[in-house]
Amino acid sequence: MPEFGVIGGSGVSHIPGLEIRDEVAVETPCGAPSDIYRIGMLAGREIAFLARHGSGHTLPPQRINYRANILGFRQLGVKRLLSVGAVGGISSEMSPGLITFPDQLIDQTSGRMNTFYDQNEVVHIDFTEPFCEDLRGYLLRAAERAAVPAAARATYICVNGPRLETAAEIRTFAGWGADIIGMTAMPEAGLAREAEICYAGISVVTNYAAGRAGERLTTAEVKETMQRSEEKIRLLLLQYFKSVFQSRDCTCGQALAEARM
Repeated sequence: MPEFGVIGGSGVSHIPGLEIRDEVAVETPCGAPSDIYRIGMLAGREIAFLARHGSGHTLPPQRINYRANILGFRQLGVKRLLSVGAVGGISSEMSPGLITFPDQLIDQTSGRMNTFYDQNEVVHIDFTEPFCEDLRGYLLRAAERAAVPAAARATYICVNGPRLETAAEIRTFAGWGADIIGMTAMPEAGLAREAEICYAGISVVTNYAAGRAGERLTTAEVKETMQRSEEKIRLLLLQYFKSVFQSRDCTCGQALAEARM
């Protein structure tokens, strides 16, 4: 069973260099995940990969079954999960092409199924640190070994989409302290914590957010930047999976221990 998982977002339909050995369709109590899970080997690690938006990128962010995606990984045995995806840059240092490992989240989504505990059990997970600090440490060291420039920290604000943001919204989010903006980190990160899975993000800044560069936003810019970033992602993931992973000393694996009322 694979201990490691990767979710690929916009522009990440596969892991470069992953040797696919199996394709698994998973059914969960929350329904069907976005796609089949592709199980493969990279750097001696067995990895489960899922295309968040489906193989043909047919699922917009508001229609993704986030609960099924996370449950599918848990059913496969995944304990360490990375999310790779595109974001817009809000703060001035978040320029197109930069990779960052966010450490904080602001949730502006609504109407999404954001918990596994919405029936007869009350659970309040601690979400002070929404991304696993252990995994972020492995990613930072991997970036150094791969000689891939990366920002060590960023606050990710998650919005519903599918439309892109107004310039006034981005000015507001900047005032709140947001550095990057995307549409999929929530409820994904919160569900991973409820599932007691370590979760961290690799965010590729593909464009300046609305009003930051005085130009209109286009999806072509997102796709082009992700294509140009493929080699950096490949090198980063290769070094990450070459890491000597220690036993999980973080609190992610015991997130429910003191969360139930």
